[in-house]
Amino acid sequence: MPLFEQPEDWTFSGALTRTLTHCYHDYPARMIPQIAAHLLERFAPQPAILFDPYCGTGTSLVEGLIRGHEAYGTDLNPLARLISRAKTAPLSIEALDAAIADLEAWLQTPIRTPERLPTGIDLAFWFQPQVIDRLEDDDLRAFFAVAFSETVRECSNTRPDEFKLYRLPQTRLAAHTPDVFGTLRAKIVRNREGLRQFLAAYATAPSQSRAHIHAFDSVCGIPSDQIAPQSVQIVITSPSYGDSRTTVAYGQYSRLAAEWLGLPEAARVDRRLMGGAPLGNLPNFNVQPLDSALQQIYEQSPSRALEVAAFYGDLCASIANVAGVVARGGLACYIVSNRTVKGVRLPTDRAIQGFFEAHGFAHVATHRRAIPNERMPVRNSPSNKSGATEPTMLHEAIVVMRKV
Repeated sequence: MPLFEQPEDWTFSGALTRTLTHCYHDYPARMIPQIAAHLLERFAPQPAILFDPYCGTGTSLVEGLIRGHEAYGTDLNPLARLISRAKTAPLSIEALDAAIADLEAWLQTPIRTPERLPTGIDLAFWFQPQVIDRLEDDDLRAFFAVAFSETVRECSNTRPDEFKLYRLPQTRLAAHTPDVFGTLRAKIVRNREGLRQFLAAYATAPSQSRAHIHAFDSVCGIPSDQIAPQSVQIVITSPSYGDSRTTVAYGQYSRLAAEWLGLPEAARVDRRLMGGAPLGNLPNFNVQPLDSALQQIYEQSPSRALEVAAFYGDLCASIANVAGVVARGGLACYIVSNRTVKGVRLPTDRAIQGFFEAHGFAHVATHRRAIPNERMPVRNSPSNKSGATEPTMLHEAIVVMRKV
């Protein structure tokens, strides 16, 4: 019997996507929580082990925790990991309120202007000693660091409503006079309310499990001391689109805040993501729609085809490793979008299906959804040539596979 007995609407148009700790921080191409919630309710109604190999800011992990699942995630972006840790921490409201009071007291004191901007966050400069003492708790530090991160992004000279790192034009800079402390206060108030909602939901979960945020690269392997082989009941994830340079620039988005926070390798995120190193030869993936699409691109531009193929090579390797930690009968749910390169639509959904089938998984279903509001242009210019544009990703596929 199919797991989906009738067509379902996966678009969730009009749904509130910034409830709980999902409100903490913006991020490029975020998976909306309703998708993870629906998948968990359909396929994992009892507490189990959830794994997200590209966890981003922890959307699936938050939804897992409030349903009693032990949640594991990994991501190569240090800012994303920080946000995930903050969003999944059942932080004490009382401890948070005490830290907020200390911060408010400090904000009322006169501030001297530094001679130069620090290269990272100097806590001794930004906070009085008693505030530092309060923030020795890692969860408290993460909470305030995330609020500060989004403040940096909003108050900097970058263009608003844009994920790539573009500076405001000179004509707009003169009028750009952000209220930095007011913005920070607003973030803290908003995130405190999100935490309150999260704690209320977390308290009613069948078990008070925890999230485990890692930094390993699933392309290279999954450490058995962090996630045991054949231990995961459900994987819910939305991997990168594979084109950080031209469409979804995770590293560019993160860089300013990551450097202020002193996070490692802030400038190398996009190069470390899947497909960051082009291949020397065009491989055969034994997935006919994918191989055909890559060949069409190769006939127009061999170098571009090799760049694209590198992403699928890494995705294939990652899926091989993910397959090894899924228990028999477990499910892998991948939310992806099929991008266009050189006028050729890349069948990422079919590629994921084929890669999992090669490791003993059966295809359960692929569901389509419109993306109602992604912060990306309707068309982009992946060739970087003036006037040469292609449609970006306006639909997603939810590929569900089961290990047999």
